[in-house]
Amino acid sequence: MTTESRRIAWFEDLTRTDVARVGGKNASLGEMVRNLGDRGVNVPPGFATTADAYWTFIEANSLKDVIATALNEFAAGKASLQETGHAVRRAVLRSDWPEDIASEICEAYGELSARSGHGEADVAVRSSATAEDLPDASFAGQQETFLNIRGKAALLDACRRCYASLFTDRAISYREANGFDHLEVALSVGIQKMVRSDLGGAGVMFSIDTETGFDKVVVIDAAWGLGETVVQGTVDPDEYQVFKPLLADGNLSPIIEKKLGEKARKMVYATDGKASTRNVPTSKAERAAFMLADSEILQLARWACTIEEHYDTPMDMEWAKDGKTGELFIVQARPETVQSRKEASTLKAYRMKRKGRRLVSGLSIGGAIVAGKVCLIRSPAEIGRFEDGAVLVTETTDPDWVPIMKRATAIVTDHGGRTSHAAIVSRELGLPAVVGTGNATELLHDEQEVTVSCAEGDEGFVYEGIGEFESEDLRLDDIPETGTQVMLNLANPAAAFRWWRLPADGVGLARMEFVVGNHIKVHPMALVRFDTLRDDEAKRTIAELTRGYPDKTEFFVDRLSRGLARIAAACHPKPVIVRMSDFKTNEYANLIGGAEFEPEEENPMLGFRGASRYYSPRYRDGFALECRAIQRLREDMGFKNVVVMIPFCRSTKEADRVLDVMAENGLKRGDGSLEIYVMCEIPANVVLAKAFAERFNGFSIGSNDLTQLTLGVDRDSDELAELFDEQDEAVKWMIGTVIEAAHRSGAKVGLCGQAPSDHPEFAEFLVECGIDSMSVSPDSFIAVKRRVAQAESRRREIKAG
Repeated sequence: MTTESRRIAWFEDLTRTDVARVGGKNASLGEMVRNLGDRGVNVPPGFATTADAYWTFIEANSLKDVIATALNEFAAGKASLQETGHAVRRAVLRSDWPEDIASEICEAYGELSARSGHGEADVAVRSSATAEDLPDASFAGQQETFLNIRGKAALLDACRRCYASLFTDRAISYREANGFDHLEVALSVGIQKMVRSDLGGAGVMFSIDTETGFDKVVVIDAAWGLGETVVQGTVDPDEYQVFKPLLADGNLSPIIEKKLGEKARKMVYATDGKASTRNVPTSKAERAAFMLADSEILQLARWACTIEEHYDTPMDMEWAKDGKTGELFIVQARPETVQSRKEASTLKAYRMKRKGRRLVSGLSIGGAIVAGKVCLIRSPAEIGRFEDGAVLVTETTDPDWVPIMKRATAIVTDHGGRTSHAAIVSRELGLPAVVGTGNATELLHDEQEVTVSCAEGDEGFVYEGIGEFESEDLRLDDIPETGTQVMLNLANPAAAFRWWRLPADGVGLARMEFVVGNHIKVHPMALVRFDTLRDDEAKRTIAELTRGYPDKTEFFVDRLSRGLARIAAACHPKPVIVRMSDFKTNEYANLIGGAEFEPEEENPMLGFRGASRYYSPRYRDGFALECRAIQRLREDMGFKNVVVMIPFCRSTKEADRVLDVMAENGLKRGDGSLEIYVMCEIPANVVLAKAFAERFNGFSIGSNDLTQLTLGVDRDSDELAELFDEQDEAVKWMIGTVIEAAHRSGAKVGLCGQAPSDHPEFAEFLVECGIDSMSVSPDSFIAVKRRVAQAESRRREIKAG
């Protein structure tokens, strides 16, 4: 076989400029084989048939007239899409291979088999259209792929079926919608040595966050068996996220997300019958285990960075792990076509104001909120009864569903991950989708009014009834710069990436208790003392939640460190101030297993909370787990931008005790550039500001608690609501005093609270006091930034005048 053949091209002889000759998919495979092999990226060997081979096949069988006639009848309304597609595919499948092309394909297959050390190699046969994987046309899933093809006769048949798949109903409708001439698009077939992922696993990988466009993470989906189950969305895969900027340091493991998927089925080789693959249930052990080891996750993420750097654009990749050799391979790569093309100057923020009962939940796709009536459809054959603007509810989707999906207002599926067909097409269509719910088709019904919310983080929800919600366009291209830092208050790791485009100066308050309450749900002491836990029901629940964690305390440390890592990543390398847990005793008691470890208090707001817990025998071992999580976050993952903050510290004696306990648990102020702040929310923090500044690097004013304790007003009391005023002169005196004292001692000081968002004059007051930073909710960031800029401008005018 020579490289000059017009009908066959080996991958190593191709580059990305060969799209017109071998299609986008095969051109990209050639590009990687030629240029990235020396950089460690493994791509299975193979070859491609060319566009010239396709046109020769079409002409030898006089198919051009058949295709043109069928498409003209469709355009004239004389034939349906289904009739047209069937007629063209039938003609292609009945056609014969010209002898010279068949001979060249078989000869190349023989050489590939010899290279692979097999008499007849098992290969993947993939379609690659010449208008595919372009920056503005992804053709995702439009043509067919055939796996585990062995033997020359089977190979020629699979190649013919690839040609026929250029005229599936979905491919015809896609070209019609996107203005491609059917008789100008050719099809190349890629013949690639199979990776034995039927014995290992496979999946999809993006070098960008597919929901928010956050460009500093790699997102990996993984399942057992051949990768078609992940691509098609018929399984709920594991999901991993890796922070790209810290990957270069081989000593770090910046895996910021690990979600265990159900992975109920896998696709494997078929050993009898006509089918080359089949789906089988996974074992209990496979469902309970992560498909990839951490070292493999990091290797794939580094490859994603290498590929993205080479192509100079975010990439969508498919990968496979050989179960025989343990090797990883990249089997496809194409440009990502949704997030990388979005307008970056505007951020649309949605907010639920009133919602009904939660009906189902799954993975959130699209970031929007919509409401409408459910239309539950089991098959594309039912397209006739779908109502435009309905919420499409189904088990899973494939490319045959696209005509229905285009008419929906939202999509909800039982199965699928973030890289499934339903998710990818929903993004391309700009629709919100909730995928992988597990039971939407069982719990929802036709004509039911629902609200679909994908604006609350990684998890999407379907609520009963037509909810009340609002949206706002936030302009990012005219935000003024300020000398005073404006930071974000972030609690929910799942929503942290939504705000990465805001030019914030970091995160001024990351609430650890939100991660504990929503992502861990278990009282840390119930994990420390799991063996002696008296509550049998709590013990059963904890055992189920912590499956896969032989050490129950590791569940807490792992989930907490990764949850905080997502917040730390969103603003890296800017500072992210993490407040250690600040539940009240009644809130701790509501955690799973918590009732055994918490006293009952008349006034939890002023009771056993904050710093007093950290050195107490009641909670000291739980606090040690918090410290382990922070240490892992900073040392193992590499997020040195994390600052630790101690809440509700009543005295300098208490501060010393807490700092000693932290040092015992590996968190010593100054080591590894670690900074430790203290909340300023008690009058004693102001009175003894100089002494506190000797022990901490900075203060964060908690204006709600400081107001409550300065004025002696319960902030939750309806009767005293008028007296609770953060702008009271006494409160402002406290704030001004601590700012002055902190600065005299060389400590930084910020404020985290709602007041600067609600009251422009309060923001101006803080600027006049010379505060270093304000931390506000993301949706009020731009308004506060503008208020601060105006206040600084007035301050400069006054000084100049």
